[in-house]
Amino acid sequence: MTKTDLHRRHLLAAVGAGLVTAAAGVTTPARAQTLAPTPSMRGGSNNYRPGAPIVERIGGGGFWMSGTVRRASDGAPLPGQRIQIWAHTTEGHERDERSHGATLTDADGVFRLEMPQIVPAFGQPHAHLAYDSGAFETVFLRPVMGSARDTSLEAHFVLQPV
Repeated sequence: MTKTDLHRRHLLAAVGAGLVTAAAGVTTPARAQTLAPTPSMRGGSNNYRPGAPIVERIGGGGFWMSGTVRRASDGAPLPGQRIQIWAHTTEGHERDERSHGATLTDADGVFRLEMPQIVPAFGQPHAHLAYDSGAFETVFLRPVMGSARDTSLEAHFVLQPV
């Protein structure tokens, strides 16, 4: 087989694929569907403290709470968004002021805050998180850990403008 035969095959294959695609009605590029906003979770706002301070870490640390914050519809990352975090930990109950703190998302919409190890409350090891800054609808999350031995937990927010 010569190089000319290979070029003809590629040309015929490309033209054939184009005809099949047009016949199927696929003439515009695929687009991502809109991203739905995150609904607040039941029990997420329990022991919430409006205005909890932005902190470097909560207590002695050892456990990492992290996640992302994106805009509903297009999924764009949202930098500079305030996320409050609180939980029942080895150092205090989720009602305690010292068990609450807030952090800001980075340029990629990612947040990360170190805190003491989360321990089970009401039979489940869980955290509470809130977005409550005002530019978007308030969302409360209550993610449950897979195991009380886990040393990290993620929560992701998709926010709807107010």
